[in-house]
Amino acid sequence: MKKILTGIKPTGVHLGNWIGAIKPSLEMVNENSKTLVTNSKGYFFLADYHALNSMFDPVKLSETVQEVAATWLALGLDPKKSVFYRQSDIPEITELATILAAFTSKGLLNRAHAYKAIQDRNQEEGKKDLDDGVNMGLYTYPLLMTADILAFNADLVPVGEDNTQHLEIARDIAGRFNRNYKTETLKLPELVVRKGAMLSGLDGRKMSASYNNHIPVFTPEKKLRKLIMKITTDSTPPEEPKEKDANTLFSFYSHFASPDQISQMEKKYQTGIAWGEVKQEIYEVLSEELKDKREIYEHYKSSKEDLMKIFKKGAEEARETTIEVLNEVKKTIGISF
Repeated sequence: MKKILTGIKPTGVHLGNWIGAIKPSLEMVNENSKTLVTNSKGYFFLADYHALNSMFDPVKLSETVQEVAATWLALGLDPKKSVFYRQSDIPEITELATILAAFTSKGLLNRAHAYKAIQDRNQEEGKKDLDDGVNMGLYTYPLLMTADILAFNADLVPVGEDNTQHLEIARDIAGRFNRNYKTETLKLPELVVRKGAMLSGLDGRKMSASYNNHIPVFTPEKKLRKLIMKITTDSTPPEEPKEKDANTLFSFYSHFASPDQISQMEKKYQTGIAWGEVKQEIYEVLSEELKDKREIYEHYKSSKEDLMKIFKKGAEEARETTIEVLNEVKKTIGISF
């Protein structure tokens, strides 16, 4: 059975996360989906140790873990059919990361996007220390992510177009380990990229919490509409025809509307439509899409006991795999006999 694995940091879930990561991942194990991977099982996790790199408030971290878990469940994750767990409940992951550190070059981590982004920002701000604000958790982020993947011998790892580097790093580290011991102990995961799934934010750039241009999935109805109305547009008059290709609003609408609705919107673009009207229609289709999901979200957000039952079951099932993988790795390196 193929293992499909993906995780998300519990720092909040916005619409871009949903479209770019959560939705395509769940569709791969959904029996009614066109992208179903037959004979497969989903392993979905909350990367809470990764969140620690930037979130040092224990109350806030606990709240966001619960919120993000509630979001996954509301958006269709079925814990009876997939394994849903917290990274921190699987000790084999961090132990494997320690072992893999010996097969990870500093140069490889130097090239990681998150690390380079902070260095570039420090340089732009004229700081002498380009590593200002960099902790070792952030620097070794790709290493721990590699352990997240290899501890399960994952077959397929779905990611957004802008997040392929981490899979390349995981494959590089696994390859070095296997070559050193002339073995195939660690499975090299396959990258699954959903092209065109990246959602633009309020300012036209990729939707990201770090850009502060994001829309949280379950933001209250009134705030949701206000945020949508803030999406940047040009000054094209309402009566003029508009290009739908590479248009932020049309792309946004297409992710949540039905084929018939999309067809109708295409006609309106050809004949002329005000940007405000397009935004209103985006709000309406998105609000309808989220209506039933909000009830599930609110339930799990307020029921920590139900979540803990799911996490406990998920951790038990997850560790059936990770214990086996770690034991094999330890035998390979000569620690276990």
